[in-house]
Amino acid sequence: MWALFMIKNAKKQRPVNLDLTTIRFPVTAIASILHRVSGVITFVAIGILLWLLGLSLSSQEGFQHASAIMDSFFVKFIMWGILTALAYHAVGGIRHLLMDVGYLEETFAAGQRSAYIAIAITVVLSILAGVLVW
Repeated sequence: MWALFMIKNAKKQRPVNLDLTTIRFPVTAIASILHRVSGVITFVAIGILLWLLGLSLSSQEGFQHASAIMDSFFVKFIMWGILTALAYHAVGGIRHLLMDVGYLEETFAAGQRSAYIAIAITVVLSILAGVLVW
């Protein structure tokens, strides 16, 4: 009962910003969010890749069917996305590991610098993955 009274009488002066277009995240937050998203993509991709591997190893016809599946532009694009997510997750994981071990300072400037470097390395690896897939 007392809690309901406090909620009703709470001041309504707290700032509320529900317009997501005005929120500007620092690069460290973007790098952290991308690391989590790439982890989820990699986790889901494991099932797809294991299915494709099982199909290709099942028989001669299974290998030819898996090869035919991989000839599609859409599937190549999905594979490129999976490889890019895996690359970013690995690079971001190494970045976090270096910070945890103490090789990188835990300051905002060092975090920004390492986030930009991780994104740049991922762009290069993504281009290489595109060359590999196509």
